Amino acid sequence: MSVRCLSQRASATLRTPARLSTRSFRRSYASPAAASNLPQGLQDAIEREASLPTPDPPADSQTARLVNSQTPFMVPTYVRPPPMFQQGEGCYLYDVENRQYLDFTSGIAVNSLGHCDPEFSKIIAQQAQTLVHTSNLYHNPWTGSLSKLLIEKTRESGAMKDAARAFICNSGSEANEAAIKFARKVGRMADESGAKHEIVSFHNSFHGRTMGSLSATPNPKYQKPFGPMVPGFRYGTYNDVAAIKDLVTEQTCGVIIEPIQGEGGVNVATDEFLVALRRRCNEVGAVLIYDEIQCGLSRTGTLWAHGSLPKEAHPDILTTAKALGNGFPIGATIVTDAVSSKIVTGDHGTTFGGNPLGSRLAHYITNRLADPELQKGVLEKEQTFRKHFEELRQKFPDVIKEVRGKGLILGVQLNADPTPIITAARERGLLIITCGTNTLRFVPPLIISEEEIAKGMAILEEAFRAVFKSQEKVEGTDGQQEMRAS
Repeated sequence: MSVRCLSQRASATLRTPARLSTRSFRRSYASPAAASNLPQGLQDAIEREASLPTPDPPADSQTARLVNSQTPFMVPTYVRPPPMFQQGEGCYLYDVENRQYLDFTSGIAVNSLGHCDPEFSKIIAQQAQTLVHTSNLYHNPWTGSLSKLLIEKTRESGAMKDAARAFICNSGSEANEAAIKFARKVGRMADESGAKHEIVSFHNSFHGRTMGSLSATPNPKYQKPFGPMVPGFRYGTYNDVAAIKDLVTEQTCGVIIEPIQGEGGVNVATDEFLVALRRRCNEVGAVLIYDEIQCGLSRTGTLWAHGSLPKEAHPDILTTAKALGNGFPIGATIVTDAVSSKIVTGDHGTTFGGNPLGSRLAHYITNRLADPELQKGVLEKEQTFRKHFEELRQKFPDVIKEVRGKGLILGVQLNADPTPIITAARERGLLIITCGTNTLRFVPPLIISEEEIAKGMAILEEAFRAVFKSQEKVEGTDGQQEMRAS
């Protein structure tokens, strides 16, 4: 029996007694006779927990004890919901109370092959026993192999026609940081005075949290606490073709844009806008950067989200991360020869980037995600999601305003705060996240099945019904739609 199987069995054995004892206690008081002797608040809590498949762990749970013992030692950069996850398989996560959740988030578009893909886990074990790290002072078999594969698969896909070389790093922020530096170097080579240094990005974008990538992310919530930002950044309006000429000038060295804005609300750039942006970059000699960290690697049904664009709209630099490692930290910045020729030894570097372990994993993942059958499945599953969204919209027309996105990066725009929906879905066994303003974001593993989509959407409908009872439309006895009463 494998170490992994033994570990899973041991974990399950350790978890189950705590779960059973807690549930048994609560069920024993779930009957009216037993509950009548309890304070009303406790009685309501017990009845609520008994009615939900995966209620958030209560204050007396093992989860709460673990969280409370660890949180004081963690920098408070995140506010997390109560469950603590310790195991995953395929499209499911399991918390320390041994409860199952269907995952429509895939670690924010990271786990495209699902959790603990068997071959992925096997490669980690094999390479960890072979070679993990040497630094970039020496060659290893996998950094170059991954770079070559990324270029070959990109060209085969019909995207980024001039893709030539790759820089392997550790994250999306680092990939964008490299792209910004490369654009600045190109600008400096074109004008030694340094006047050609401006970087253009767009409102509602998200490019990372390092100072350079943060400066390209014009969101006051992220920028204000750390100002002033790196100088030389200008911001424009997404999809505003008319404004491009004044926005991108002779002082512009680079333009960075997400073909689909993930964090900003799953906003899709129009072909017209991207073509016009490319033409303007050509006119002023600026580098065009496509940030496909969230929308790339087959999430839209093509290897890269810009793959359906005409070649005249292809980028000079393409950044990726997230799905590239399926959970292992790795990123890449793909460039043309024209950009690469401006970079010399010492211009950039990384200690961990391109280590043998990460590069071998990403090599396997890239091959899997470049599979045409997987990509075809992504487009088919998009239609399945859209069918369910339309059915949900017909039932809640005053709540759901719009569905946006491509493939399996989809956004459902609501007219109200989606936080209660997130909580209600989680307590029924479904994980979803938000983005932009009042938008539900759906970025499930690309391997998700039709049955799992149906299961998740049924849970989502239950969550909507629980939160928006008074706004659901149902068929009346006369065949006419009427509002369901609370």
